[in-house]
Amino acid sequence: MNLETFSFDIDADGIARAVFDVPGRSMNTLTGKAVADIIAITQEVASNETIKGLVISSGKASGFCAGADLGEMGQSAGGGKPASEMAEAELKKKAFDRGFALNKTLRELETCGKPIAVALNGLALGGGLEVALAGHYRVAANDNPKIQFGLPEAKIGLLPGAGGTQRLPRLVGVQEALPLILQGKSFNAEKALKMGVVNELAASSETVEKAKAWVKANPTAKAPWDEKGYKVPGGVPHRSPGAGQVATFSNAMLASTTYGNYPAQKNILSCVYEGIQVPIDAALRIETRYFINTQQRPEAKAMIRSLFLSTQALSKGASRPQGVPKYHIKKVAVIGAGLMGAGIAYEQARAGIATVLIDVSVENAEKGKDYSRKLVEKQVSRGKMTSDKGEALLALIQPSDNYDDIKGADLVVEAVFENPELKAEITAKAEAQLADTAVMGSNTSTLPITGLAEASKRPENFIGIHFFSPVERMGLVEIIMGEKTTEETLAKSIDYVLAIRKTPIVVNDSRGFYTSRCFGTYTQEGMAMLSEGIKPAIIENVGRQSGMPMGPLEVSDSVGLDTALKVGRQMAAAAGLDYNGNELGQMMAWLVEDQGRVGRKAGKGFYDYNEKGRPAQLWPELNAQIDIKVDECPPAMKTEMKNRLLVRQAIEVARCFEEGVITDARDGDIGSILAWGFAPYTGGCCSYIDLIWGIGPFVAEAERLADKYGDRFRPGPMLKEMAAKGEGFYDRFPPAGEKAAAA
Repeated sequence: MNLETFSFDIDADGIARAVFDVPGRSMNTLTGKAVADIIAITQEVASNETIKGLVISSGKASGFCAGADLGEMGQSAGGGKPASEMAEAELKKKAFDRGFALNKTLRELETCGKPIAVALNGLALGGGLEVALAGHYRVAANDNPKIQFGLPEAKIGLLPGAGGTQRLPRLVGVQEALPLILQGKSFNAEKALKMGVVNELAASSETVEKAKAWVKANPTAKAPWDEKGYKVPGGVPHRSPGAGQVATFSNAMLASTTYGNYPAQKNILSCVYEGIQVPIDAALRIETRYFINTQQRPEAKAMIRSLFLSTQALSKGASRPQGVPKYHIKKVAVIGAGLMGAGIAYEQARAGIATVLIDVSVENAEKGKDYSRKLVEKQVSRGKMTSDKGEALLALIQPSDNYDDIKGADLVVEAVFENPELKAEITAKAEAQLADTAVMGSNTSTLPITGLAEASKRPENFIGIHFFSPVERMGLVEIIMGEKTTEETLAKSIDYVLAIRKTPIVVNDSRGFYTSRCFGTYTQEGMAMLSEGIKPAIIENVGRQSGMPMGPLEVSDSVGLDTALKVGRQMAAAAGLDYNGNELGQMMAWLVEDQGRVGRKAGKGFYDYNEKGRPAQLWPELNAQIDIKVDECPPAMKTEMKNRLLVRQAIEVARCFEEGVITDARDGDIGSILAWGFAPYTGGCCSYIDLIWGIGPFVAEAERLADKYGDRFRPGPMLKEMAAKGEGFYDRFPPAGEKAAAA
């Protein structure tokens, strides 16, 4: 055998050992070459009479296998357009044969008549776990705290396609397996043993020997489902009330949580339900058909590309300018100990960075540090952090009101409220203490960086570093380049963001930058619907059904209705309009100024909020203030409203590209998902246009909406040109490395 990703040998007892070890990688993944090797190994084990059994293990200290190679899979995801019906049938057959290859091979290995054991020294996820499940016995390490098992495919728009939807339910029962597959949850070795996913625990150094011993002792081993009289634990849905209830409840829960936006979850449920009722050979073919159907959906391509490949690349610094030495961040000053500054200080300390937290008084700065104390106490009480580590974290935060304490800082993050004069004063004070090489960053969410940099003596070192609230839960940081900001400063800022384990996107300067500007269109469209007389509950429900995390009115409450009123008046004045002269303006003024309903922070806005700050109900009086013209929502109207909410956001994103605010499609997609929660199943705004709609149909829909609802939907010249050329965002705005290669 000529193997590339496995080594293979046979010992004196006739026990073969296949060691999975992909060259040049820290973790094994199921590449095309790895699948070819598994096929070759299976044929050898089945045909070689000197082989009495097989042990499969890993040559990587990091674990067994992290699953399929998503880089390869992403290239074939999303399907294609066949030239004819004949071509379509041929494509389907080729897709099935390709998708069934590993499934077929693992079944052949499982039924080769020889015992197969798998030694698991670390994580086995996705296809890695599926390979292990095809063995007759699994030994897992009990001394690796990072060991994890699971089928996480659903999280990126796929379903397990190498037997996972069929073997796991047959092993542990439908009731236990369905939630794990639908939610993609992982579990540790102890739970795996308890469920029966693994058969034995041992020290990492002993897993192979334990597996070999089992193989020797069990020469006639079979999979449980190949034994005569086998029954699925807990029964099958159409025969067992318990299993039937799980299938019914899962279907209902799926509809209420995904709203039909995630094909993978729907297909997983169908796959398990149909497959569990037939012999496993037929079930595996059912699984492959559903796998191919899911993989060829545009949602799968979008989610693989954005939620895995692009996120991984950006989180490793893919946008960082080349040729700039790595900037080692040892000390950072945060100015402003409010909610945002306090959160930034906590994240820095969590990353081991010495932090000076400055406010107008030490007392205020201590209040900011209290935020970290509360988070640490919560972590310690839940057993997620030791008291010693918590104390060490807090010791890194130095509350202060003295700008002299900034001396020696590698970077400053100014995080005071949006007042240009105050920010200018702080910039001057901070820069007086900084070395010429240090970075001066502003956490502004809307004020142009170039204007703020006018207060700086070193505008080339001045940059926007925009965090999102709550900082400890939000994984994105938007870095904003001013006109004079250098590439070196950008590189240093990205190094800082990576040091605190966040994902950076890079945008150019403008009012509202990228995220704040585009995020606002969702709430604005919700308000427009409200002014049209659409019942508030319908607006909120459709917002969530479109894939957004909250309805637009709840989002408005979270931002603050007083802020929305102020911005609305400013925008109207800039456009020469009388904001108080329209129904929406009058209602907003009534809500904020007459009723004192300013949003979540006050416990009342469009919603009434409970003691924990969660929405209890839409304010009943709201309907009385609005001239309700639409109080029912048939399917056609729901589709129209969903399109309005999503297309409006995507159009603004396209305008940001057209104006040069953003230049990399990955930043556009990841920013839209991580910053304001744009429907994740679409892969982000760029992929929503490119893949979910297609550039031509999207432009046509935007034109239709513009004719009906206003020019806020009107596509610009760039989008029309892209539609004429059939050009997507990833063609026109590829990653920086691809641009350089093309040049």
